Amino acid sequence: MNKKYSNEWAVEARGLVKVFGDNRAVDGVDLNVRAGSIYGVLGPNGAGKTTTIRMLATLLRADGGEARIFGHDVTKEAHVVRQLIGVTGQYASVDESLSATENLIIFSRLLGLGRAEAKRKAAELLEEFGLTEAAKRPLKHFSGGMRRRLDLAASLIAQPPLIFLDEPTTGLDPRTRSQMWDTIRRLVETGSTVLLTTQYLDEADQLADRIAVIDRGRVVAEGTVDELKASVGNSALHLRVQNVQDIANAREMVEQVLGVRSSITAEAGKITAPMASADQVTDLLIALRTRGIHLTEISVQKPTLDEVFLTITGHGASENAQQASEQPNRTEEATV
Repeated sequence: MNKKYSNEWAVEARGLVKVFGDNRAVDGVDLNVRAGSIYGVLGPNGAGKTTTIRMLATLLRADGGEARIFGHDVTKEAHVVRQLIGVTGQYASVDESLSATENLIIFSRLLGLGRAEAKRKAAELLEEFGLTEAAKRPLKHFSGGMRRRLDLAASLIAQPPLIFLDEPTTGLDPRTRSQMWDTIRRLVETGSTVLLTTQYLDEADQLADRIAVIDRGRVVAEGTVDELKASVGNSALHLRVQNVQDIANAREMVEQVLGVRSSITAEAGKITAPMASADQVTDLLIALRTRGIHLTEISVQKPTLDEVFLTITGHGASENAQQASEQPNRTEEATV
């Protein structure tokens, strides 16, 4: 259904800027999203992800830079862009007392579908998202996962070639989260392009063809999942020394054995560092024992979002999470 867009860039953004008072929420973001792909925008709360999406979706006017959706300028051709996109991120509901079917029919009618077509589309989407059994249930009795699936279903009524998904699985249980992943994959298989924002590296790992890492309003890294993982090693080492006074010597040994420098954090006797192979643990333990450094805790894990940010930006994602100040609900900035 979207063949005419298959050989084009779905999103091209250059130097996007958005300022809220003294907060430069988005500070020169560049993005290139190829049509027919899943593109992940990864970052903690407050990094600028939602603000970027809102500008691309014509919901917020940029203070600088430019962006195009399938070649159409988001500012000068906003009315065209809105016909090419679907946006999720808020619950799809006209009335909490109405059923899922009734809400989808209303959305369909608002988009210009006839009564019969609206009913057919509602039934089709409810089946696709596993909500048929709850079709007649009022939305006020829906779980969070069911509401999230209905939200995505509503964004697909017009079958847009580009779909913005703003943290679609946040707060969902593992089973519902997996179901959402399967649905997102099917969207691309049937011709859509998906731009997905997330705080979870594993979600980007599962879904995205390419990823942009955003930190404090800037794209600080971009590439495939494998390329980003390579920047933090194949594994992450976590250890805690018994005596805090040994922390400096322990850090020195970790740097020497693992061959890393700036990506080590130490607080309350705890050290975190990327490592290329779990086999290096043996060499490190021998080196620490030789220096008389005792440990109370040690573990090796796959890279997490915090390790990616630690390596790329020099600080953990948790530090940035405290700066969640994107102000996405400021209605005076909205253009629609």
